[in-house]
Amino acid sequence: MGSMIETNDTLQLTLEQGFPSELDYAKHKNKPFMASDFNDKIFAFKNKDNIRIYHMLPVRNFLVQNIGGQWLYWGLVHILDVSHDYQKKTTSGTFKIIYIYTPEEMKQAHKLIDRRLDTDYFGVMK
Repeated sequence: MGSMIETNDTLQLTLEQGFPSELDYAKHKNKPFMASDFNDKIFAFKNKDNIRIYHMLPVRNFLVQNIGGQWLYWGLVHILDVSHDYQKKTTSGTFKIIYIYTPEEMKQAHKLIDRRLDTDYFGVMK
């Protein structure tokens, strides 16, 4: 008997799960976003597979956009609340952006944080 609970330091989301549509990499390359652009914005995520817990305030979590299985590291967030659906085995919640990587930092983030070849958006691990 037992329960499976995942502990995460990374909030990895697709657009369908609630990755902020405002964060567009093409726009970010031309005019970089700053966390202050989103000071008063609370974002919601939904239906993450499995029951997950995240670091609590004041500890940061990484914000990652999942684009067809490739991970684009965007910056840091604080998870504000989490809810679990035990029948569907999913996790939902809200978060606030506390730091957005520069385009240059984004290119290095996977190499420094993750290092898996199969999720490497920029191909920096090749």
